[in-house]
Amino acid sequence: MTLNSSHPLKDGRTADAPLIAAYRGRTPSRRPVWFMRQAGRSLPEYRKLREGISMLDSCLQPELASEITLQPVRRHDVDAAIFFSDIVIPLKLAGVGVDIVPGVGPVLEQPIRTLEDVRALPTLTEASLQPIRDAVALTVEQLGSTPLIGFAGAPFTLAAYMVEGKPSRDHLGPRTMMHAAPETWRALAEWAAEASGLFLRAQLEAGASAGQLFDSWAGSLGLADYQAHVAPASRLALDKVRDLGAPLIHFGTGTSELLVAMREVGVDVVGVDYRLPLDEANRRLGGTTPLQGNIDPALLPAPWPVLEAHVREVLRRGDSAPSHVVNLGHGVPPETDPSVLSRIVELVHSVEPVRTAGQHD
Repeated sequence: MTLNSSHPLKDGRTADAPLIAAYRGRTPSRRPVWFMRQAGRSLPEYRKLREGISMLDSCLQPELASEITLQPVRRHDVDAAIFFSDIVIPLKLAGVGVDIVPGVGPVLEQPIRTLEDVRALPTLTEASLQPIRDAVALTVEQLGSTPLIGFAGAPFTLAAYMVEGKPSRDHLGPRTMMHAAPETWRALAEWAAEASGLFLRAQLEAGASAGQLFDSWAGSLGLADYQAHVAPASRLALDKVRDLGAPLIHFGTGTSELLVAMREVGVDVVGVDYRLPLDEANRRLGGTTPLQGNIDPALLPAPWPVLEAHVREVLRRGDSAPSHVVNLGHGVPPETDPSVLSRIVELVHSVEPVRTAGQHD
């Protein structure tokens, strides 16, 4: 199956957008830039819109989710919208008891500890994803030639929340389960892969032009554990959307040692966090993979000359890769001054794209 003829990638709206050109390893007309968590708490218009509405409710009201997705595009002139949702939304839509507790994060009513717990999990249905499709369709209608990026949590990160029942510093529970109860872990990872894959597919079919898999907690793993116990489930999630032909991106934090393994689950682009220079990431990946990243969010409040020098250095190192989409090396901190993000976008757009060796137009 492929995307329908009215999809933005098919009808001419986004196929040649700077973001999509870079994701496909081509020279973009301008350097593309967007920010993880660009929609959200750093924007006063977001805080006003969200007053009195819980996080998960705001994700499941299509008009609201669409408006939040569009806010940073209007404000910053970024080259992509990232769909406003949360990685636990597939759990919520499947009927798993989960809530996002302010100041804590996702909290599950019943953590998953045994094979019986996994077998008792409800199944995510196509019908339950309709609010997601509706929100994406509303958003794409207004974005014109600006691509929307769909996203999902990678199975490990989703399963880690499900085992711990809440955010964790070291993810000891899921790391232990991989070895102490491998059958339980595999069943849970496969359930999470199915849910994440369907969630991402709904967004892409409804009009998103690319899909990003976030493995927020994969940095807690060594390479052997990642390859044996995590990569197969990530591949399974992405298998749900490969036939659609949209560019796929994989990002994790603290994953410098896992970059090659993360690419090998089958993605077009690898996101790099702030810990590893982009030219070194490119070297580790063999110089063949488009990169995304990796401005350090800690520098956003620094004096402009300090931040500008850092952004220019990121651009310079990113030019070693076949192509480069500028982003942060993690999400926008809530206390960020939005005008700083707009200024970064202006700076990035003012620097001519570089056509690197081996790149094709």
